[in-house]
Amino acid sequence: MEEKTIVCISCYYKGYDFMDEMKALGNKIILITSENLKEKNWPWHAIEETFYMPELKPSVWNLEHLIQGFSHLMKTRKVDAVVALDDYDVEKAALIRETFRIPGMGQTTHRYFRDKLAMRQKAKDSGISIPEFTAVFNDNEVNSFAERVPAPWVLKPRSEASASGIKKLTSKEQLHEALGLLGEERHLFLLESFKPGDVYHVDSLTFNKEIVFTSASKYLAPPMQVSHEGGVFRSKTLGRYSEEFKALEEINARVLTNFGLLNGATHTEFIRGKENGKWYFLETSSRVGGAHIPDLVEASSNINIWREWAKIEDALLRGKSYTISPPAEYYAGLIIALIKDKEPDYSNFECEEVVKFLPIDHHVGIVYKSKDSAIIQEKLDSAADKIQAEMLNILPPKVRS
Repeated sequence: MEEKTIVCISCYYKGYDFMDEMKALGNKIILITSENLKEKNWPWHAIEETFYMPELKPSVWNLEHLIQGFSHLMKTRKVDAVVALDDYDVEKAALIRETFRIPGMGQTTHRYFRDKLAMRQKAKDSGISIPEFTAVFNDNEVNSFAERVPAPWVLKPRSEASASGIKKLTSKEQLHEALGLLGEERHLFLLESFKPGDVYHVDSLTFNKEIVFTSASKYLAPPMQVSHEGGVFRSKTLGRYSEEFKALEEINARVLTNFGLLNGATHTEFIRGKENGKWYFLETSSRVGGAHIPDLVEASSNINIWREWAKIEDALLRGKSYTISPPAEYYAGLIIALIKDKEPDYSNFECEEVVKFLPIDHHVGIVYKSKDSAIIQEKLDSAADKIQAEMLNILPPKVRS
């Protein structure tokens, strides 16, 4: 079997299972990561070579230097695929593929999975419901939007991951002040209507344009709330035959089809409006979800998204077919919170529903599973109460400088 060479790009420590699986499938792994991650517990047994990039600021590399370094690498190595392991790396991988004509998602399609303004415009053009939005390039357009769409609004970075950098605004005065503070970075943001409601995430795998696996879950505390106010992050999977799951499966398929996704893992978020029960598309990304969501998905389905994604990439490289096992049908719950101690005492949380305690410094992290949705809800509620009362540490949100 011919050995294929896959370059994995990651400015965060993640993707252990992906690289381990790729190696097990008979491939050669080259890792490009940030210099400050040298000491992390990467799957060194699976990695043939590692190259390090200095960070200009968190997750940001000099792209010209990246291309120069990759050019040097290509002189003596034939690269068959480039894989972005984190949301921040999608742009880097697309640039490399375009520059060196390596198959995979290019810069045009990547915009729909990285740039929130491009996502919203594409969704609107595709007839997919989204909160009202506008670019903030032009003062008159911003003022017209503020007149037409009632506050509150959210000012969002176009390219940040998760809920980072989002600001909620309740008046025109706040809006104009916030835009003024952005200065020359104003074009990197968008403005949209704030829709109160429940937020959901859909985690999928696609092979040759066919969605072969879907998991749908509900955040019990919206990521934006946890990011800005601190607190406990919780998510719970939905039953595969529930009305919510079926609705999310359908709208997720519309998003991925219209956005032109061919292959790989995706993490997509939707909100169900409190006022009208309507589903709105929020954002998508062509990568595995963060915040230990793969552990939640695996607990409910026995499907490891990282490893299945590796199998998809391997099948594409070798021109083979790909099939996935039918998912198990458990309910699963995930809870993560920042705490004061480096290592939590889990003795008060032990129960038969615990799948694993997550090893994250200064955090408590637990994954539960059960055949009963109500038991999962009870375990998540009970754990949240204990954490809030005895362990929680809240840090103020980062302010842009």
